[in-house]
Amino acid sequence: MSFCRVALLLAFTHIAYTAQPSAPEPVAAPLRELPWAQLNFLHTTDTHGWHGGHLQEPQYSADWGDYISFAHHLRKRADDDGSDLLIVDTGDRVEGNGLYDGSHPKGLYTFDILGEQQVDIMTVGNHELYLKNASENEYYQTVPKFKNAYVSSNVDIQNPDSGELEPLAPRFRKFTTKNQGIRVLAFGFLFNFKGNANNTFVEDVKNTVEEKWFQDAIRSKDVDLFVVAGHVPVRDSLEYDLIYKTIRKVAWDTPIVFFGGHTHIRDYRKYDSQAYGIESGRYMETLGFLSIDGLKASGKASEVTVASTPKYQRLYIDNNLYSLHHHSSTNATTFPTEKGTNVSKAISHARSKLALDHTFGCAPRDFWLNRAPYPANDSLLTWLEDEVIPDTFSNATDPSIIITNSGAMRFDIFKGPFTTDTTYLVSPFTSGFRSIPDVPYKVAAQVLQVLNSEGPILQDFDLEAQNLVSMRPPLPRNAELRPTGAIDGSNAQLPLSESSKPTIPGYTTSDDAGRDGDDTIHAPIRFYDVPNCISAAVKIDSTSEDSLPETVDLVYNEFIQDWVLLALRYLGKKYEVAETKEALDGKTMTSVISEWVGEHWVCEKDIGNAEL
Repeated sequence: MSFCRVALLLAFTHIAYTAQPSAPEPVAAPLRELPWAQLNFLHTTDTHGWHGGHLQEPQYSADWGDYISFAHHLRKRADDDGSDLLIVDTGDRVEGNGLYDGSHPKGLYTFDILGEQQVDIMTVGNHELYLKNASENEYYQTVPKFKNAYVSSNVDIQNPDSGELEPLAPRFRKFTTKNQGIRVLAFGFLFNFKGNANNTFVEDVKNTVEEKWFQDAIRSKDVDLFVVAGHVPVRDSLEYDLIYKTIRKVAWDTPIVFFGGHTHIRDYRKYDSQAYGIESGRYMETLGFLSIDGLKASGKASEVTVASTPKYQRLYIDNNLYSLHHHSSTNATTFPTEKGTNVSKAISHARSKLALDHTFGCAPRDFWLNRAPYPANDSLLTWLEDEVIPDTFSNATDPSIIITNSGAMRFDIFKGPFTTDTTYLVSPFTSGFRSIPDVPYKVAAQVLQVLNSEGPILQDFDLEAQNLVSMRPPLPRNAELRPTGAIDGSNAQLPLSESSKPTIPGYTTSDDAGRDGDDTIHAPIRFYDVPNCISAAVKIDSTSEDSLPETVDLVYNEFIQDWVLLALRYLGKKYEVAETKEALDGKTMTSVISEWVGEHWVCEKDIGNAEL
């Protein structure tokens, strides 16, 4: 794949700001070209409310309004040259950012903001199903906004009015593309998820593919392309492997494209020479691009030469204005569209109404979730374990062991202002803490080891591995894992010349097509695996056996209650849910962290004011 020239601007000339006033400017960097073709796709997944963009990371600073403008320009390109563009989103649009989580009710602003993008295929994620009100919001708001684009092949919802179980959205969608009449049959799947609220039902994929409607659909003769979109990993996925094999049994040579999600990585998988899948990262960092040349276009006359084997290509676009301008052949003047600008203004207005820039304190340095080893001084989990949790539970009456899953933490903390928005970026979940009183110390002290070992629980209690791993924050496993030395703590992008080595930290993805998939040429980042859970002890003197207590209160994040009870059973102590009680007056991890920051992290300007 060819490289473009770095823009011939002055080396340190910055590009125009994105529409969010507090967003940092992107900076010129060497880019790979967009592999435009006969049929093109833009893909988002696991955006988790980050529709305002990243306000502390220049390389991901474009917002949803900018994405709308970008899609507009690519649609125009398709109309002008007779190709086609389709836009896909595969779920987890909620939970993880103040723009969604900071309003009452949640999502007050985001549903209208999301609805301004023209999407062709949309699916549900597991985060839309954890809570009853979240799935009802999908039913009442998102599904109607996107009409026929929303596809739900294996998820049902209890109709809030009738109480009857019905499909969340249509099981599949058949349509022809605008310019070439390519006949598309699209499905929308969720992995075999078990953690949903009781008003929804997720059918196992192995049952779904045997249903008559699915078997009839894949036998349709008027299909040029199968699109399987879903909140399912494209690699090492029993669900997608089964769907692929089922389609191939009856349509052995029809092209298939898979769009995945859930594992928060950039990935591209080859199933066979006419079937590929893409997964497009997380948190609006990535706009996935996939293109296909040489497709049969039976619906309309086409001048495209049909190849014996279609050619598939992919690109992971860093979501910043430098990349978006380049790939749409626009500039700061010609890029913004009226709709895109209005959506950016709506995001800015919502952020202001929600006071997301309110500062609790200032982080003295960067704290990394999985870009630092654990334990380490710059590990977010070490900070939580050594400082936040012990301080928060320091007034406990009885000796206590406090356990939380590392997956309760979702993002890094950057040096500087720790705002209302930061609290939701770091820990957006609503679960509080629970406690089991008077657990024998020798048992309670082993729970952490059992939770982190995984094997005994999986073997003895048949707990699903996919759900167990959800205790841990997703790791971008396809990023470069080699040691890279020091990384600039400011996380700012730096201008590059063509002969320079890349210095902007970012994804350096290796997938089934090679190592040239990232549109921006990054300096690699080392990521580290972290444990499922961490713990802290309060009022326990472990200096000698004689000083250890007989019993302790075992306190834990409510999200991991099932696993804690299973671990206790494995250790020979059986407790029922009814024997647990609320701890910390119902405070969530979000409020625990924000209160701790407010008490312990002072900003320099506050120090100056105090001295006055």
